[in-house]
Amino acid sequence: MRVWIRSLTPKARKDFVSKLTDAEVAVLLYDWTIWARDKQLPPLDDWRVWLILAGRGFGKTRTGAEWVRILAERGEARRLALVGETAADARDVMIEGESGILATCPPWFRPKYEPSKRRLTWPNGAIATSFSADDPDQLRGPQFDAAWADEIAKWRHEAAWDNLMLGLRLGLNPRCVATTTPKPRAWLSRLIDDPATRVTRGATHENTDNLAPGFLEQILARYGGTRLGRQEIDGEYLVDLPGALWSRSLLERARAATGTPPLVRTVVAVDPAVTAHDGSDETGIVVAGVTSLGRDGAFWVLEDGSGRYSPDDWARRAIALWRRHAADALVCEVNQGGDMVRATLGTVDPNVPVRAVRATKGKRLRAEPIAALYEQGRVRHAKPLRALEDQMAAFTGDPAEGSPDRLDALVWALTELAFGGRPADSREFLI
Repeated sequence: MRVWIRSLTPKARKDFVSKLTDAEVAVLLYDWTIWARDKQLPPLDDWRVWLILAGRGFGKTRTGAEWVRILAERGEARRLALVGETAADARDVMIEGESGILATCPPWFRPKYEPSKRRLTWPNGAIATSFSADDPDQLRGPQFDAAWADEIAKWRHEAAWDNLMLGLRLGLNPRCVATTTPKPRAWLSRLIDDPATRVTRGATHENTDNLAPGFLEQILARYGGTRLGRQEIDGEYLVDLPGALWSRSLLERARAATGTPPLVRTVVAVDPAVTAHDGSDETGIVVAGVTSLGRDGAFWVLEDGSGRYSPDDWARRAIALWRRHAADALVCEVNQGGDMVRATLGTVDPNVPVRAVRATKGKRLRAEPIAALYEQGRVRHAKPLRALEDQMAAFTGDPAEGSPDRLDALVWALTELAFGGRPADSREFLI
């Protein structure tokens, strides 16, 4: 039925509904399995916690409310916990909200709501009680066979989650749905990694049909590409890694609020991969410039053209960027295959000026002076560079992390601009 109804055109759907009785329309309206998106339906395998990490407006509240309502109606849960960040959140959002439990329940099976007792009681005897995560001790003692925990990333006390889990011990298969916009929490990271947790990730745009007209366009215009936007709109779980040279907040500050100023030097840096198959490293290709050659020069990262390319493809990509940005040199790492670099670029354009560089220090030692430029506020990103910034935020210098090729190219570009001297004017390889 679900697949069939979704396959109908709007006109065919209207015609179908017009032939139903009022009772049949009501049953159809409250059948959540028909109207829910795939991500709003629980995983089919065995799990203890279903964690929904999604942006605002995704439909997390509706998903949690419908899950609770269906369990109660079917008698699959008799004692349920509803835990909000605060008592007001549990009442105003989870129970009484536009997408809360009372709004999702059909008139013929509506629970009795007793606000003074923080309790919902269904006609079949199922009971849901609300709790505040701000008071973890509320959850000491009670026991449940199901729970809905909302906005857990905002909970101030980890003990509230621990107490909820300790009380989830009734029935044959006690389970919890946790809905939240992601924010970095150490205990949330552990929950994500737990084998008994199933994680659903989603973004605001997936629920566009049910949002106010223009809402998505407005928030994307203001927050698109920012850390806040990635977290609150795209539902990404962004965590600062201990020991990383760049924090997310540092990268956020590097985002330019204005257009790129005139630049006196621009370079394209390339960290070439030595193989070209599905499991190969990426070839890092980053374009950067500087406003002046003095100590007050500001550095601008203009573009990240990195990717998994064949040798001919990365050479063409790098040279195309060199031409488009009117760069004065290609800076290429030649530790692995200097002759290969020469031959590859030469087959595309033998007249491109190339400054070859060879790594003599470890990656972290090479990157530390560049991280210092960011800390001094001297580097700006002309536009959001998510894949590059993700590598930067994850880079600690540990060899086990693999090869951060985009970051390597960035380091070579800014090292050339900050410490490399005058522009390269030779058309020969400087190896």
